[in-house]
Amino acid sequence: MDDLEFRRRILADPNDNSQEMLEARNESIANRKLADELLQLDAKLEKVLKVNVPDDLADRILFHQSGQPEQKRNKTRFHLAIAASVAFVFGLLVGQVNFLPAPVQTSSDVAHVALEHIYAEAPFIDSIDEAVSLQQVNAKLNPFGSEFNNLPGHIYYVNHCGFGNKNALHMVMATDSGKVTVFVVPEKSPNMTSFNDNKMQGVVMPLQNASLIVVGDKGQNIAPVAKRLESELNWEI
Repeated sequence: MDDLEFRRRILADPNDNSQEMLEARNESIANRKLADELLQLDAKLEKVLKVNVPDDLADRILFHQSGQPEQKRNKTRFHLAIAASVAFVFGLLVGQVNFLPAPVQTSSDVAHVALEHIYAEAPFIDSIDEAVSLQQVNAKLNPFGSEFNNLPGHIYYVNHCGFGNKNALHMVMATDSGKVTVFVVPEKSPNMTSFNDNKMQGVVMPLQNASLIVVGDKGQNIAPVAKRLESELNWEI
């Protein structure tokens, strides 16, 4: 894939995790930097667009309308109807109207994505040691609304990555039982589960509004690492 095609595709979909795109991202530092910047921007936009609507908003609007003259109420209803119609048509045009709820990833789905991601990026990440600081990790974690108070081991690598249809934190760190890969995904899993394949094993742990995934080689004691990382996470930032 040439540079122009890579840029066109990554701008169109920063979460494109096809094998072809993963290989293109790892071809150069410039490609990885562009992909990471777009993923970080995507995460920030998603966070900004999450606006909570007050539960009593409808009641407050109706109460306000009930105190207005009939002619003014009819005029206001007309304007609201026009606005609603425009919003609906606009939603159709940009493809944002979803008549069915978005599927929620289960723990098994998350585990599968984690293993697939590790195998795909292993050739690029396995030999890296960036000696990452706590401040650098928290800078990457900030878009997810959290930070680590402390880290229990040396950090070889940290960055953002495409994780299924989400953006996640991807970190490789040292532990007493060997090197592990850590993901923080902004989607809460229903429960804590463990998983494994022929070479690796891991654990998915639900957090306040995310999931913590720790993966290591088969035979590693993963659960204590996950619990230690969970205890060091601070969501009040």
